[in-house]
Amino acid sequence: MQIQPKNLHNYPKFWPHKKGLVPVPLLPMTRNEMDQLGWDSCDIIIVTGDAYVDHPSFGMAIIGRLLESQGFRVGIIAQPDWHSSKAFQTLGKPNLFFGIASGNMDSMVNHYTSDKKRRSDDAYTAGGIAGKRPDRATIVYTQRVKEAYKGIPVIIGGIEASLRRIAQYDHWSEKVRPSILPHAKADLLLFGNAERAVVEVAQRLATGEPIKNLTDIRGTAFMRQGIPEGWTVLDSTKVDTEHSLQHPKADPYANMIKDQHCDQSKASSKTSANDSNAGAVQVIQFNQRAKDLTRETTVIRLPSFEQVLADRYLYAHTSRIFHLETNPGNARAMIQQHGTRDVWLNPPPIPLSMEEFDGVFEQPYTRKPHSAYGKLSIPAYDMIRFSVNIMRGCFGGCTFCSITEHEGRIIQSRSEDSVLREIENIRDHTPDFKGNISDLGGPTANMYRLQCKSKPIESACRRLSCVYPSICKNLNTDHKPLTQLYRRAREISGIKRIFIASGLRYDLAVRDPEYIKELVTHHVGGRLKIAPEHTEEGTLSKMMKPNIGSYHRFKKLFDRYSQEAGKEQYLIPYFISSHPGTSDKDMLNLALWLKQNQFKPDQVQAFMPTPMAIASAMYHTELNPLKKITSESEAVSIIRTGKQRQLHKAFLRYHDPKNWPILRQALKQMGRSDLIGSSDHHLVPYNNRNAKPHQSSQSNKDLHHRISVKKQLKKGRFKKKNNRKNKPTRPR
Repeated sequence: MQIQPKNLHNYPKFWPHKKGLVPVPLLPMTRNEMDQLGWDSCDIIIVTGDAYVDHPSFGMAIIGRLLESQGFRVGIIAQPDWHSSKAFQTLGKPNLFFGIASGNMDSMVNHYTSDKKRRSDDAYTAGGIAGKRPDRATIVYTQRVKEAYKGIPVIIGGIEASLRRIAQYDHWSEKVRPSILPHAKADLLLFGNAERAVVEVAQRLATGEPIKNLTDIRGTAFMRQGIPEGWTVLDSTKVDTEHSLQHPKADPYANMIKDQHCDQSKASSKTSANDSNAGAVQVIQFNQRAKDLTRETTVIRLPSFEQVLADRYLYAHTSRIFHLETNPGNARAMIQQHGTRDVWLNPPPIPLSMEEFDGVFEQPYTRKPHSAYGKLSIPAYDMIRFSVNIMRGCFGGCTFCSITEHEGRIIQSRSEDSVLREIENIRDHTPDFKGNISDLGGPTANMYRLQCKSKPIESACRRLSCVYPSICKNLNTDHKPLTQLYRRAREISGIKRIFIASGLRYDLAVRDPEYIKELVTHHVGGRLKIAPEHTEEGTLSKMMKPNIGSYHRFKKLFDRYSQEAGKEQYLIPYFISSHPGTSDKDMLNLALWLKQNQFKPDQVQAFMPTPMAIASAMYHTELNPLKKITSESEAVSIIRTGKQRQLHKAFLRYHDPKNWPILRQALKQMGRSDLIGSSDHHLVPYNNRNAKPHQSSQSNKDLHHRISVKKQLKKGRFKKKNNRKNKPTRPR
């Protein structure tokens, strides 16, 4: 398996015909569009659950344009009718493979709220119309493609496949589901952003190599039976042994793992786990000494799907091991048995270099939706239409977020010149551009070019977060490159304002006050959204988020520089209700903090257990995978019932009269009736009589009023009215 990968843009161009292939205005979605391009067939067809938008914020556009740059003819089937295979035959049979993704979101997250209510709209569909993709879209699309064309390789990818690559807890069915790979019966799964993997797969298939031979590509998963020659199997319990037990020589998982340590008829039969290890050079289990191990030929055996389905301790253990093996520099291959076969996960892909990353984002995107949608609005596109992505990845490791599981912890950044060229491209070629860039960021606003100070240390590191419980001393937190990028970007001719709308890691920002000054002075449009998520240490420790003191330090600098700039600006903090490890008392303390700081949130984010997130493992198992899992592991309190989830939401919206009855009842049960009354130190009044309609906090009210007045003035309203009593009327 390659450690120093081939440059993404150095592959020979694939084109078996005499005439060359030039970039097309838009990748074709119909046979008629193929005919206009002179194509008799597509080499690769991408099926997506999103509307086709040729913009680098959409997965199908990035992969499609990248493969086009390699010389392949790529077609798009966007949001096909999945009730039959007919819609999947629109572009004919591809020469190489079908690539399938549910879209930019997991289809279940796209369709349902955290309370499992069906959403009424879809931001990734023209017109915002819901219902244009099926539940579990990757599985359904794969089945329809296989019905349409038997024998054509089918490769699944995107965030839905990536976050369901091993057995995972599914919030909507409330059970552990198997890996999506055997469930969909796809030939190969690509996880992460997958540019390296998809290019290598396409190039090797183009040379005639069968897809069953593509087992050595990083960032891929496939089904396998038995262990290849020369490999050593390392039991996952060996990787994360709890040494603090009273009897360290005893296997802490012995009472959990069924069949693996069975004493029955050793000579006459083997357990299913041992059968699956057939062909291995050696099998290293708990308390056995490993000899001559190399990461390139070592595979970690995770508890099987059947085991994690039956045992919550093994599920939590599996989640922990999985997350410890995500660093491309030291990750080993992992396998998880499903029935008689294994899901084999190769190590994550090596991050793209700056040159490669620039190349991905500088493909000839039109930055527009396909013309088939006419004038219909695509809400997700409208949001990012004038934004620029400058980086990828996140080393924060927040347990409720899946960015690190998908994009990785190592930050991939574009060069300044590449970012500036894209801004100029938006200025010169995007219709209706008024001179304002809506965002210059990525998964986070201020991790641009932040990385470990030492490559050897980075390659050996197994921390789940570079900033929790404290910022690592080996992490470079210098924001000067980002500050310089902001300054160069706002100097571009024709650019009026550049806003920063991505999530800000304020615990990093306070390390560089000069960055905060630049941000506050030039790039905040009155309000800056940040996400403390909570105020209480118990909950924050389960989130892997910094304590609330970091927020106060940032706010002090934010207010100082806003005042120096002569601007009245506000922080808009976001919080999560019902996160694992949160008690009613924690939510009460958060509500009191909100009231003390005069925050009255209009939007409330309730915790949603998304596939593969550490917090989802906490939710399912009621255990804490941030620590080694044993029979004595820390229990985590979970909010499951609708009534208690409603209460936690009500604490965040303590100011809404609709929530006062449930809050009064809860405060009485908690022995805090002293918080019921009409004075400023009370949380809710005695009754709802004469209750005023819900209003925002005073600072937010003033801000909304100023913005409204400004808009009205622009529209020519608020002009001085004529005094009709003193002015003669005009004849009609």
